[in-house]
Order: sequence, then structure tokens, then C-alpha cells
Amino acid sequence: MKLEVIAHVCKNEDDRWKTPQLLDDHLRKTAELSSMFAKKFHSSEWGEALGLLHDVGKSSPTWQEYIRLKSGYGYNEEAHLENKIGTTPHAIHGAVVSNKKFSKMIATILSYCIAGHHVGLQDFSSEFTGLRSLEYQLSLETDINQLDQNILKLFDKIDIKSPPWKFSKGLDASLWIRMLYSCLVDADFLDTEHYMNPSKSLLRNQYQPLSILDERLTNHILNLQNDSPKTKVNSIRADVLNKCLQASELPQGFFSLTVPTGGGKTLSSLAFALKHAIKHNLDRVIYVVPYTSIIEQNALVFQKALGYDQVVEHHSNIVDDETTPQLRISSDNWDAPIIVTTNVQFFESLFASKSSRCRKLHNIANAVIILDEAQLIPIEYMQPILETMKLLVKRYGVSFVISTATQPAFSPAEKTEDFNFGLEDVHEIMGDNEDINKLYSNLRRVDVQIQTNAERPTSFDDIAKELSSYDQVLCIVSTRRSCRELFQLMPDQTYHLSTYMCSSHRSNTIQKIKKQLSNHQIVRVVSTQLVEAGVDFDFPVVYREFSGLDSIAQAAGRCNREGKMEVGTMKIFKSPYPPPVGILRKAAEATAKLLKTHPNEDVLQHSLFLDFFEDLYWRMGNFDKHSIYEHLNPSRNDIGIYFSTASSNFNMINDFNRKTILVPYKKGGDLIEDLRKIGPDRFLLRKLQRYSVSIYQFEFDKMQQRRLTEEIYPGIYTLVQSSDYSDDVGLIIDNELEELIF
Repeated sequence: MKLEVIAHVCKNEDDRWKTPQLLDDHLRKTAELSSMFAKKFHSSEWGEALGLLHDVGKSSPTWQEYIRLKSGYGYNEEAHLENKIGTTPHAIHGAVVSNKKFSKMIATILSYCIAGHHVGLQDFSSEFTGLRSLEYQLSLETDINQLDQNILKLFDKIDIKSPPWKFSKGLDASLWIRMLYSCLVDADFLDTEHYMNPSKSLLRNQYQPLSILDERLTNHILNLQNDSPKTKVNSIRADVLNKCLQASELPQGFFSLTVPTGGGKTLSSLAFALKHAIKHNLDRVIYVVPYTSIIEQNALVFQKALGYDQVVEHHSNIVDDETTPQLRISSDNWDAPIIVTTNVQFFESLFASKSSRCRKLHNIANAVIILDEAQLIPIEYMQPILETMKLLVKRYGVSFVISTATQPAFSPAEKTEDFNFGLEDVHEIMGDNEDINKLYSNLRRVDVQIQTNAERPTSFDDIAKELSSYDQVLCIVSTRRSCRELFQLMPDQTYHLSTYMCSSHRSNTIQKIKKQLSNHQIVRVVSTQLVEAGVDFDFPVVYREFSGLDSIAQAAGRCNREGKMEVGTMKIFKSPYPPPVGILRKAAEATAKLLKTHPNEDVLQHSLFLDFFEDLYWRMGNFDKHSIYEHLNPSRNDIGIYFSTASSNFNMINDFNRKTILVPYKKGGDLIEDLRKIGPDRFLLRKLQRYSVSIYQFEFDKMQQRRLTEEIYPGIYTLVQSSDYSDDVGLIIDNELEELIF
């Protein structure tokens, strides 16, 4: 009697075997889902082929024996299965079958996805990563004659002639393959989940349609407007909203939303996105912010407007037991209507090779994507990022909103010859330059005073004396060293904010500061630039160390934010220490040059930002520092692409030469003790991310020399004594201050 060909088998909660999922059923259902996902970008037959081919290797007698041995299904309770289970590959078989059936180009495209549907998209050859490559895998002897013939007949009807469009030079082909891969792996995950965990599967797709969310947002904004004082600032915010609503009717493409800080961009951009998505029958809105330090703030704004259970946060700070099962599972594949995520999560996923990171990509198609504080996209990845954005608009039904007070020079620039990959045909929602200049003038709430003697730094003793004369003041400096040194000179009722504090510590401190501001209490803050991108402080007086024009403008947005005063005061001073080497120093140099060539102009004038960013880009020079374009451009040999290498090189947070220390701040101490007892459990480690501090290797070496750290598990470090983490300033590395880069 022939055994049934199974794909998956598991037990019910009562420890009884469920009816196995047959392989042909799994292949058909995966193909159906994958085809449906790929239809969004005219590739449904490719999605279907991948679904039907991906697990054909499971039909071999060897694999069928393997699954029965591994699970125990079909064996009696006394069967001794030890030492019988090895590794039995199955993914490569579908790739080999496709190479027998299709042309070389088609087979290679299918093979990337099929061979990598568990291990990730591989490099074409071993040029960069050794033997583990697609070319090497396909060269191994793989017996497909043993495969079940009825299973192989499933894809006889598939007839793929060519890709849905002619690829342009660059990232076109690699992005399309990664999108196909996303369709396959998500379909495979979902169908397997439906069999293995049906209760979890039922939690999916329980969200309200965009039309209902749009109605909720409209009502929420109306309530805010009715409850808000009739100030000039609120009148301008209403005008910004109206312009966003009008622009939402326009055709899909690139939009920019250039509004000074405090002009209501957050809710207005969401209002645009929902209306625009409904107008063009799109699936979701993805809101992308630069830092985890502000994502919770923005997500809370959306949750209040749309409902807590309608907004999925996907970032490193989210903790599983602080959210719902429905929201958790939607962070796997972004199948919810509203996603709030970070630059790191969004862009690293677009260039990822692992199935878990790529799974969500097909749900980026047919979406409105809002890039908040877009000027913070790393210049060293600018070329692959902008080219991918253009492809998403051209091929995948995406509309982008580039939202910021300091609009970067993303268009092709004559001044920077290498910047020929910039964005074109960007529609500015707020109108032409005259309209924007008028908006900036009307929202002007700050008097900016720049230190006249730029050659002579101001001592921190003098700065501390000036700051101490104010009851409410914020001072922003460019390095952690400066932040700590200046803080130590300040009186009581002063707060310190820097990345020496763990995420939970920073969040709690920010909330305390906001509460004291609203209660008109004495509150002084010394911070690094982490507060500049979206932390909605409203101080009457702000000091800023001389820096890039974008940072100066963002710092000004923390001053008189709500326009409650006639004018706030912002003072720019030169620090005793030079800006850190790299982009912060080059940005300061570009600003110094700009102020010399425009000595009498308002430093916050909108028209200056284009000149500033063009000069900064010229100074930085390399827009693809890590050769992402080279690795993903298949011009070298047919369709030879280096997915794994590109993914390894695309790291927006460079962890090289850095170490992470777990700290005992509040709940962190108990979580560290749990870690000692139960080991590095995945969910526990996720909770501990909010109680960790990243430091440079030389700082870590100092701490080790003083025996301040302990390796409780391989690669996992914590403090030996809780006294080495301060409730005021965070991690204490040395008694002596060291020059530390932000």
C-alpha cells in the first residue's frame, strides 16, 4: 500500500495526531496565495509556479521517511527514533526541476526563490561567500527521478514565457525577484500556519477597511480642531491639512510635504495617505520614522485617532506582552491597513535576503508610504534607496510622501554630477517656492541668534551659567561626551538625555519633561540630537551647538512649538570640542560656508536647505559606499545577482566595532535575573532590547579592564554592579570623561 505524500503533520492540543496536510494540497494552496500576491505587480503566473514547485522535494521517499521519523507520525509509541534523523534537503529539488523545464533565465529566477525559501536568497556564485551559492547548490547531484510523478504533474500547465516587463539597468530585476520571493515565503508561511495553528490563522485580516479608518480620522481631527484654541498656529495647521486633502485626489507618484516643525505634518500626512489610498484602491499606509525614540509617540497619535487595534508597530522596542496577538502576527508580513515602522526596518527589509525579513515586501506594493524626516536617510545608501523608491512607484503601485521641515535635495543636481539617480516629478503638496516661503514666514516662532565670534568657542562653564538663568530651557549638543560634561555643571532640576540611557529610560525621562513643561515647572534639559527628529518638546528657550543647518532647523522646532509666545529664543554657540568626524562635521562645515555666502539671510529660510544639502552631498561624495548597486545589478552574467552579499552590506545601523550591554534600569534588573535562570529565550531577549545600551569597542574594553561587565551567555553582556548605571545619565563607563561620538 502506497503511503500518502504528506507536507506537514502535527498533534492537536489533546496530543492526538491531526490528519496530515497532504503535499499536493499544500502546493496548490501556496500557489494560489502566491499567485494572488504577485498579481499586484503583473506576475501571477510566476507566483503560481513558485508555489507549485517550492516543496516538490518533499515527495521523495527519503523525505517522506524523514518527516515520519522526525515527527513520530506512523510509528508506535515504543519506536526508538534516536540517531535516525539527519538533515534531508528538499528546497533544491524544485530548482533543479525548473532548470529542466524552463529556459536558463526563467529557471535561474525561479531557482533563487525556490532554493532559498528557507535559507534565504543566495548569491549567484561563490565569488563573495564561499561555496554556499545558487550556482554551487545547482551543481550538486540531486536525484529528481525519485519525486512523485503526480506531484510533478501539478505544474505541467505552467507556461512562463518571460518577465512581465523588460528590465531596466540597475536594481529592477533584483527587486522583482525579491518581491516574487516575498510572495512565495509569505504564502508558504500562511498555508503552513493555517494547518499547524488554525487559531492563530483566524486572527488575521480582522482589521477595519480604509474607508472606516478615514472616517475615524476625520472625526478625530474635527474634535481636535473644535477643542483647540483659535491661534495662528492652529489656523496654519488647518490650511496644511486642507492642502493635503486636495492633493490626495492627484494621480499616484512622488509627493513632498514641506512644512516647518510644528505645522501638523503627522496627522495631515496620514489624512492625505488614507484619502489617496481610497482614491486609488490601495491596500495600506506605511508610516516610516527615523528613530525608535519617536515611533511610540507617533504610533500613539495614530492609535488615538484610528483605534489601538488598527495600528501595527514594527520596531525593535515593541514588546510582545504589551500588544495584542493580532497586532503581533501582522508585524510578520505587514498585512494590516496601518503600519508604523522605522527607517532601519523598512529599508533593510527592501535589501534583505532572509525569508523572515523579505516576507512582508509584497505588502509594500499598492501602498502609500510616508517617509517622515526623510533628510535622515543615510547618504552612504542614497543611490540604492532612491533607485528602489523609483522602482516601487514605477512598477509596484506605490505612492511616496517625503515629509520633513528640511526637505533634502533628492532631485538630480547639476552641482553634484554623481547624483544623477535622484527623484524626478515630485509634486509638492504645499505649492510652489513662494507658497512654501510664505508658510515658513507665517510659522516663524523663533528668533535665532548665532554666536558672532565663531572662531572662539564658548566654555561649558559659561553655557551652564546661561542655561541656569532660565526656568525652562533645552540645550542640544552633538556628542555624548559634551552632553554628560555640560550636565554635570548644571543645577538640580536638570535632565540628561543621550544614548547612554537605555530606550526605556529615555522614554520615561521624556514623559517627565513633557509633564513638567505642561505644568509650568522648572525644567532644564541637556540632550544629544536624539530629540531633534520628532520629539515634540515645547521650550521657550533652546540652545544648540553649531551644527548642520538641518539640525539647527530641527532644534528650532523644539522652541515655542505651539506658538504660545510671541517669539521663542534660540541661541547657536560653538562648543569647546569640534564636531565628530564624519557627516556631523561635514554638515557643520557646509553650514559655515552657507552662512558666509548668505550673511544677511534668515538661517531658517526654506530656500537655504537646497543649497545646504547639495553642498553636504558633494562633501560626502559616495552615495553607494557599500557597493549595493554593484551586487544587485545583474549585468555581469545573465541573471547573476548577489543577494546575500548585498544584504550583509546593507546595515543602516553599523554594529561593527560596537557592543551591547544589558542594564538593570527598573524592570531591566528582573529581566536580567530571568535571563540568568532560563537562558537566552527569544521573547525575553526582545523585552531586554528596551534595557540595553550600545557602546563602542574601546568603551567596552575600558569597562572590561575595570571588570564592570559580565558575559552571562556567549555574546550577551550585563553590568556586574547596578551602581554602574545611573538614573541621571545612564551607563557609567569610566570616572574620567572620554571623547565619545553620538
